[in-house]
Amino acid sequence: MLNTIKNKLSAIHSDFACEVERWQHIKNLPSLEKRDRIILDTLKKEGVYVTTLADLGLSSTQNLLQAAKHQLSQMQNANNEHLEQKWPQIYTVTGLPEFYTWGTEQRLLSIIENYIGLPIKFHGVHLRKDFPSNNQFGTLLWHSDAEDRRLIKVFVYLNDVEEKTGPFQYIPRSLTPTFSWNYFQLYYKLWQSSYMGIDDEQVKAVIPKSAWKSCPGPAGTVIFVDTKNTLHHGTVRTEDRSTLFFCYTANPPERPDLCTQYWDDTYTRADLLELEKNPV
Repeated sequence: MLNTIKNKLSAIHSDFACEVERWQHIKNLPSLEKRDRIILDTLKKEGVYVTTLADLGLSSTQNLLQAAKHQLSQMQNANNEHLEQKWPQIYTVTGLPEFYTWGTEQRLLSIIENYIGLPIKFHGVHLRKDFPSNNQFGTLLWHSDAEDRRLIKVFVYLNDVEEKTGPFQYIPRSLTPTFSWNYFQLYYKLWQSSYMGIDDEQVKAVIPKSAWKSCPGPAGTVIFVDTKNTLHHGTVRTEDRSTLFFCYTANPPERPDLCTQYWDDTYTRADLLELEKNPV
């Protein structure tokens, strides 16, 4: 019990120190264009902002798409038809310049730094293929991520996504303000699950399904989301879905141990595969 109290007091002190640092950093935040201020304001209110690669208009987008198409074609056959739970196939593509360059475009970094409120770190990017499923498990359960107090993940759809393809879905933060009754109910359920996730029925008991927000969209749809503070999940699907996941936190993050997966050997590293095929 004493250790629990000590840990809680330490966490409160750490959170307070972080808020002080955030306040001190306000004067150093990069300026934003009006169109990017809209992204920031929506993120602060709802936790999610949906746009497209075309509307963002980043200069490295075409190279990103070409590289993503090539890497998808190189993914090995998952050979999972016999499995009831088909876990996603993930390649780490951080080491490939087309992905790193897009993820570190200055305009993108400026938006994210303004949201996080501190100097930020781009950890890397996963290329991910999700498979059909009949039930909720893994990231198909409602959950929140834990890398940092605030973090941004940018999802890019690489194929058209509709209901059968399993769009990203979330609960708007305006419905779960911090310390509200809805917030406590949902995060208590998460705590009971050891933060592994909760299913649709558990969420329905707090927030009606009519209030959930789904994000279908054509290939090239881009989703900014604070995956720590916005309850979210991928939906059950009958067709494959391919996406890119870019991850950003404060520098340093609260949980650096959870960020290494974007550059280490947790998943297949595409840069090493490319090196094997094309040795120097």
